[in-house]
Amino acid sequence: MMNTGSEAVVSAHGLLTTLAYQVGEHGAPIYALEGSVSHSGSTIQWLRDQLQIIHKASESESLAAQTKSNDGLYFVPAFSGLFAPYWRPDARACIVGMTASHNRFHIARAALEAAAYQTREVFDAMNADSHISLKELRVDGGGTANNLLMQFQADMIQVPVVKPMVMETTSRGAAFCAGLAVGVWKDLSELKALWKENVRFMPLMDHEERMRNFLGWKKAVSKSLDWEEC
Repeated sequence: MMNTGSEAVVSAHGLLTTLAYQVGEHGAPIYALEGSVSHSGSTIQWLRDQLQIIHKASESESLAAQTKSNDGLYFVPAFSGLFAPYWRPDARACIVGMTASHNRFHIARAALEAAAYQTREVFDAMNADSHISLKELRVDGGGTANNLLMQFQADMIQVPVVKPMVMETTSRGAAFCAGLAVGVWKDLSELKALWKENVRFMPLMDHEERMRNFLGWKKAVSKSLDWEEC
């Protein structure tokens, strides 16, 4: 999500315009651009529950770390179509580029990388809609525990990925709003001072490798299309 302030920006690049928040009965509504994808962290749950190559989500990192690259294997998790920025309900999930040398390590890595590729596409759309080059990506939620994913994400978007001290941003935000309502904090500037950085992942991948990876993802996406009549 990207905060667009008091302006409800209509996306020209496949994003959703959403109401981010409103503080107080008479406060101005604040809007955001949102990039909604159908499967990201839930792809790891699929590895656990359906494919059963891991017993718990945290094992995905150690499994993926057994190989230094995807070796040309891509996993497009379009289980219920592709959402932002494509909006293609006809798409279906696929694993492409597989050879006899690939194994479960590559599949685990490709599943993690898919989350980063999808974020890269949303990130690019936000840059295009806003005409602003975003300087960093602040992340939260369970996926932030996966350092391999966080590093690959920074490599894909070419800006730092920043993990906060408190990873559950949504629930913390709800608590902040409740605190504002009853006077625990006086205004948003006071809340801003409470946000603390924990870890910053800096881009390390060279341009050639990054482009090779991303162009491979785009090719894989093209193979996922036109599977269903919609």
